[in-house]
Amino acid sequence: MTMSILARDPRTGLLGGAAMTGNLCVGAWVLWGDSRTGIAATQGEKPSTIWADEAFDLLRADQDAQHVVDQVTAGDHGSAWRQMSLLCRSGTTGLFTGEENRDWKGALVEDDLIVAGNTLSGRAVVEAARDAFLGTTGLMVDRLLAGLRAAAAAGGDSRGIMSASLLAISDDEPPLDVRIDWSETPIEALSALIERARRPDYARWVSGLPVRTDPERHQEGAPS
Repeated sequence: MTMSILARDPRTGLLGGAAMTGNLCVGAWVLWGDSRTGIAATQGEKPSTIWADEAFDLLRADQDAQHVVDQVTAGDHGSAWRQMSLLCRSGTTGLFTGEENRDWKGALVEDDLIVAGNTLSGRAVVEAARDAFLGTTGLMVDRLLAGLRAAAAAGGDSRGIMSASLLAISDDEPPLDVRIDWSETPIEALSALIERARRPDYARWVSGLPVRTDPERHQEGAPS
């Protein structure tokens, strides 16, 4: 029921993800992140809202993302109806797609990138998302949005798209966690929300929030 993109900037360590679906509130149950360990997408016919927490706990001791995904999914008797992508902070990747998810289902993996989905119009959806992300320069957020737009143009969720979300996490910056829970044009609405978050007053306020590398930060305009 969902398509997701997970990405890592190998230079800065920034982790980002974006998702869209033909259901409500994709931001509440697909994208999860912990800047200390990794970023995950949990989706599918009956997505798990607890797999990501289990994976992040395991990643603290095991940096092999596929090994972690195998452990998490093996213990769930409902895993056939679920799908998971995991991108470790160190760059390893892990994937799982249960056989009961509807076609098209599957994933593509590149260096520091995973595009996965189910109930899609076809493989071209994830290929378009991958190509748009890799072919776009600039900030991670803009590259993720380009991936969503391309995936939607290639057919997206076979039932249409109702909601979209984006998550970016780093030890050095406050998280960006934005979502459109329902809209007739959710990707456009998500893009507009991000542009509003970039306005000077809000961006200045965010710059004063504490982060892992500066947990006592409190002044606006603090370096990030």
